[in-house]
Amino acid sequence: MSLIAGAAMVMPDGVVEDGWLDVEHGRIAATGTGEPPREPDHRFDGHWLVPGFVDMHSHGGGGARVTGADPEDVGTFVATHRMHGTTSLVASLVSGPIDEIDHDVRALADMVDEGLIAGVHLEGPWISPVRKGAHDESVLGAPDPAVVDKLLHAGRGTVRMVTLAPELDHGLDAVRAVVGAGAAAAVGHTDATYEVVSQAIEAGARVATHLFNAMAPVHHRAPGPIVALLEDERVTVELILDGAHLHPAIAAHVRASAGPQRIALVTDAMGAAGVGDGDYMLGDMEVRVTDGVARLVEGGSIAGSTLTMDAAFRFAVQQAGFSLPDAVAATSANPARVLGIDDHVGTLAVGKLADAVVLDADLRVAAVLHRGTWVRSGPVE
Repeated sequence: MSLIAGAAMVMPDGVVEDGWLDVEHGRIAATGTGEPPREPDHRFDGHWLVPGFVDMHSHGGGGARVTGADPEDVGTFVATHRMHGTTSLVASLVSGPIDEIDHDVRALADMVDEGLIAGVHLEGPWISPVRKGAHDESVLGAPDPAVVDKLLHAGRGTVRMVTLAPELDHGLDAVRAVVGAGAAAAVGHTDATYEVVSQAIEAGARVATHLFNAMAPVHHRAPGPIVALLEDERVTVELILDGAHLHPAIAAHVRASAGPQRIALVTDAMGAAGVGDGDYMLGDMEVRVTDGVARLVEGGSIAGSTLTMDAAFRFAVQQAGFSLPDAVAATSANPARVLGIDDHVGTLAVGKLADAVVLDADLRVAAVLHRGTWVRSGPVE
């Protein structure tokens, strides 16, 4: 058992200044306000206690990448992001040959079963070559229904999200297949019209993959995918808040127009996250990171990010006008809901896994609690 007190806790119904949280057998056993039921084991006076972050779109970190599904690399990837407060992490695969994706999905599914990662995300290969970003155009194609079913089946229910361009042949059928398999269908890397994206939403698409990035821009006579995704209350929109992908004014605009319950912050991180500048690989594409910004060596497209979720959290609050509860929703509750894992993570609630992040007054990570065990810094006594 472990009783935590002293911090301002961001709970599902708001901020509790004088709260306490009791952990037993890796889960939250009780919460309350005022005087705790016994002497606290750990006090965090002057700090914030927030739910562990949930990242539903990340490709790598710590110098490691998800592609290839090497257990040691995936372990490094998870450990790196966990040190920054991400206690539930989805492994995102980039576009590649179908046989290689199939291999990786099967291997990653075992890691989901082991509890190492929270699920698998397929970003491609069913995306538009016009909006390919840092994806290898030679492996892109329309979503053949048999192949879609093959990869979903390979995941044994662990594929939590699939990003695709609905304007491709069989695109809307693919949306329906993904949703039918219990995963989230995400619209991204798309050159679709407003009308086609609206049809995709009606077919079941519920996520916008990194809104604004790698999709047709807004035009006053051709509103395109951004307006369709932003205006529909059923859609959760991903935002990459690293200062390179989006201007803070855009993030603030999305917060005001969509509302805090429809935003999921993601890192879209590649191997350089938690490491620094240098040369890396994203899938089979060479990437150079300079001043923290990752770009393809050939062509110069932004190639994911070097972001960690704690930095995205700070950006949201300090530069984009998010309140602390708004930022918590965007980094924990909302992505957990999209992934269908909100029954056990995403909020500080009794019965859920004891995943939490202690932030100091500057919103920097002071300690991380994962499944009831301190994994970073330990408590501040």
